[in-house]
Amino acid sequence: MPIQVLPSTLVDQIAAGEVIERPASALKELIENSLDADATRIDVELANGGARSIRVTDNGKGIEAEQLSLALSRHATSKIASLDDLESVATLGFRGEALPSMASVGRFRLTSRAAGVEAGWSVESEGGALTDTRPAPHPQGTTAELRDLFYNVPARRKFLRTERTEFGHADHVVRNLALARFDVEWRLRHNQRDILRLPRAETREQREVRVGEVCGTEFLEHARFFEREIEGLRLWGWLADPTFSRSQMDMQYTFVNRRFVRDKVLRHAVRLGYEDVLFGARHPAYVIYLELDPRRVDVNAHPAKLEIRFRDSRLVHDFVFRTIEAALAMGLDGGEGASARPPAQVQARAGAPNAQQTALRLPERSAPARASDVLPLYDRLHARPAPKIAEGETPPLGFARAQLAGVYILAENDQGLIIVDMHAAHERVTYERLKGSLEETKVAAQPLLVPLTLKVAPGEAESIDAWRDELADVGLEFVRRGPGEIQVTAVPRLLENTDVEALVRDLLSDLAENKGAHRVATVINELLATMACHGALRAHRHMTLDEMNALLREMETTERSDQCNHGRPTWTRITIAELDRLFLRGQ
Repeated sequence: MPIQVLPSTLVDQIAAGEVIERPASALKELIENSLDADATRIDVELANGGARSIRVTDNGKGIEAEQLSLALSRHATSKIASLDDLESVATLGFRGEALPSMASVGRFRLTSRAAGVEAGWSVESEGGALTDTRPAPHPQGTTAELRDLFYNVPARRKFLRTERTEFGHADHVVRNLALARFDVEWRLRHNQRDILRLPRAETREQREVRVGEVCGTEFLEHARFFEREIEGLRLWGWLADPTFSRSQMDMQYTFVNRRFVRDKVLRHAVRLGYEDVLFGARHPAYVIYLELDPRRVDVNAHPAKLEIRFRDSRLVHDFVFRTIEAALAMGLDGGEGASARPPAQVQARAGAPNAQQTALRLPERSAPARASDVLPLYDRLHARPAPKIAEGETPPLGFARAQLAGVYILAENDQGLIIVDMHAAHERVTYERLKGSLEETKVAAQPLLVPLTLKVAPGEAESIDAWRDELADVGLEFVRRGPGEIQVTAVPRLLENTDVEALVRDLLSDLAENKGAHRVATVINELLATMACHGALRAHRHMTLDEMNALLREMETTERSDQCNHGRPTWTRITIAELDRLFLRGQ
C-alpha cells in the first residue's frame, strides 16, 4: 500500500492498545486524572469487573465547559507545556492519550463542574464520535464513566478474563493508589456492593491503619517503620520481618514521588538489603516510598507509566540498599526511625502460634573483633567480659536456666520463657563478627600467577572500566586489553580457590543490570557464612550457665541476631499469659 495518514479513530485505537490493556488500566488512568485535579475524595463504582462499566467521581477542581471536548482530543493536556515541564513532571498523567483512547474503544461520558461555576456540563463519545456539550447537574468535581469496554473491538474483548479476575486487577489498582495517597478518602463499590472505605490518613497511626486495611493486619503486626533522608533522597515505609517472607512477590509496594511503580533497581536494592536475613528463595514483603527531585527520575519511559528510569540509578540503588540493610539490622523497636508503636509480635514459625519473637534493642555497635578472635567463638564465650547489668534489671533475652536436648537454651525474662536455638544464634554472632572484621580493612587481593584473559562484549568491558574502583575495593583487579577483551589480574584472597571465570561472568551480568560489585560481596559473605556455620556451636554440646548467658549477651549486641544466616529465627518467646492459657490458670 502507499504511505498514508491513518484515520484519527484508528490512531486512537492503536494508542488504546498501548494504554488500555484491560478495565483496570482504564481505571488507573481515570483515578490518576482525579488525583492530578487535587481531589480529596474519590468514589469508584464498577460493574462486571469493570468490563460493563467504570465510574470514577471526584471532588477536584473540575473542567470548564468549553474544555470538555478538548479533554477528549489526542495529546491535549493541562499538565505540561514545554520540554522543561516534561523533564520535571510531578503529575501522574501528562501524555494526553488516556481519555481519547478510552473514548475510541468504549462508550464514554465526561461530566464536570469547575470551581466557581453554577452548573455542570457533560460530553459523550461513542467509538470516538463526540456529541455536543450539554448542561448536566453535578457538584464541583468530575465524573468519568466508561461503559462496554472494547464493544467495537471484538478481538480485544475476547482477551478479557472472568469477572472475578478483572475485578481483582481493578481492586489492586485502587489499593495501590490508596497506599500512594494517604491524603485522599477512597470508596470502592462493585456490582452495587461496598468493597472498600478508607478515610483520609494524615497521622502516622492513621496511615498504619490504612496499610493494615490494604495489606492485611498480619503484615502490619510483623512490620517495622523506618525513615531516612540524605542528599536529597528520602526513603520511608514499612518492612515486614524476615519471618513474614512470601513464596511470591505479591506484597511488594514501591512508590516514587507518590507514584506506584514496578522498578527493577528498587526491587533489587530491597532484596539485597534482606539478603542476609531471608530464608531460601523466599521474597520479602514491604511498602516503601522514595522521594527525590522529579528531575532525577524519568517517568516518561512506558505508556502505562509503571516503569521509570533514574538519572543516577547507582546512587539510588546504593541508598535504598544501605537504608534497608540498616533498618533490618536495628530491629523492630530500636534505632532511628523505628516504630513508636509497641513492638510487633512476630510468629516464629508455622504450627507454633504461641511462640513469639520481638527484636532486640541494640546498643551502640562495638568495634569488630579480629578474625582470630572469632573462630572458634565458643571457646572464648565465657572469657568475654559481659556487659554490666544494673541490679534488679533483666536483659532482653533474660537469664539462662537450662539446656534442652543439647540444642536449645531455656532462659527467663520479665515476659516469660525465651527459647534459643544455640547453633543458629551462635552462627549469626560469628558471621556478623567476621563481616565486621572484614569491613575494617580493604579486602585483600590475591594476584593471579597467570592472569585470566576473557573475551567479552564491548559494553561489558566498558562496565568493568566504570566500576574499576569499586571492584578493587573488594579485591578484584582487571586490565583492559582491547574493545572486547579483559584480563583478570587479582581476585579476593578469600576466593582464590573459586571458579574465577564463572564469578566474573556473573559479575558482568549484574553490572549490566546496575547491581554493582555486590556479586563479589555476596560470594564473600557466602564464604563467611560457611565459615561461621562450621565454627558455631554444635548440637549436643554441653554448655554451662555462664556460657549460655554469655551467648545471650552476645546476641543482644549483634545486628540481625533475630535470624540465623539462612533466615530462620534464632529465638522465640512464650509469655506468662500464654503459659497460663495452656494450663487453664484463672479459668
